[in-house]
Amino acid sequence: MTSILHVPPSRWISLLLLALLALVPVLATAFEQTFWIAFFARILIYAVAASALNLALGHGGLVSFGHALFLGVGAYAVGLSAFHGIGNGWVHLALAVVVAGLLAWVVGTISLRTSGMAFIMITLAFAQMGYFLVVSLKQYGGDDGLPVVATSRLAGFDLGSASNVYYAAWLILAAVTVWMARLRVAAFGMALRGARQNARRIDAIGLQSRQLQLAAFVLSGMVCALAGVLLANLNAFVSPSTMAWTVSGELIVMVVLGGIGTVAGPLLGALVFLGLEELLKGWTEHWMMVFGPLIVLVALFGRRGIAGWLEVLDRRRITAPTAPTTPNAPNAPNAQEQP
Repeated sequence: MTSILHVPPSRWISLLLLALLALVPVLATAFEQTFWIAFFARILIYAVAASALNLALGHGGLVSFGHALFLGVGAYAVGLSAFHGIGNGWVHLALAVVVAGLLAWVVGTISLRTSGMAFIMITLAFAQMGYFLVVSLKQYGGDDGLPVVATSRLAGFDLGSASNVYYAAWLILAAVTVWMARLRVAAFGMALRGARQNARRIDAIGLQSRQLQLAAFVLSGMVCALAGVLLANLNAFVSPSTMAWTVSGELIVMVVLGGIGTVAGPLLGALVFLGLEELLKGWTEHWMMVFGPLIVLVALFGRRGIAGWLEVLDRRRITAPTAPTTPNAPNAPNAQEQP
């Protein structure tokens, strides 16, 4: 019981949120509101993609504006395979992860020769090249997109239903969240954060900061491709719009909104971002005029995002005033006596 009481509020609130999300399909089915299964599945998928970006952005300090490329690679790995009659989910996953990893290695190797705005523009350029490449493939639908005629089948588990996609996304998100939590205290994670803060010192102690950032960028692209596989199965459709620069911008906003470099930040950011978007769309057709200022306010008043607000609860809990219990020493003079 004592160990439970010592769990930081930010951690148990995040775990509680993840546990509640596992109940969404059950509750949605019970109340005959199956729309919410697809909606929250989309939130979980984007949370996985945002977690992938958080590895590069939050831990490695790499502001990538091209992660939509890897999301699209995962989606088209399913769409193109299904178009050619391949419905094996393991083939879809292997194709998505391998191609995304190779692309991320190429993009990272070139982009990491620069920094700052140049890095952002190069990653954006690669994403736009991917976008215009799939638009030019008229035999695969071009700008109109491509229906997924055969969803991914994984050892009898078919991702053809929203519920199955939901649970697959939940399991992947839970695994990625645990991995990110362990990465923060692992040697690779600490060295990566050190390279973000001061690359010269990391190089001086024998660790190559550029190689650390490249490894993080490649891993980030591979995880983002997993989200693309799930997204293609959820929509039963793939489109070049998945690779649009606006999608990369939305992922960055989710990471910033939830908390850059935090474990639960991507999930919180995706939940608030997509939840507010859906809520405001039902309220007014000019929802972006309201949504934009809200994002700006969160960025202004919470530098660490929503997860940063939860960390404030941790600090208040640690620094809570307690009554002094240290007894006076046997030979110590009385506090009222003059020296």
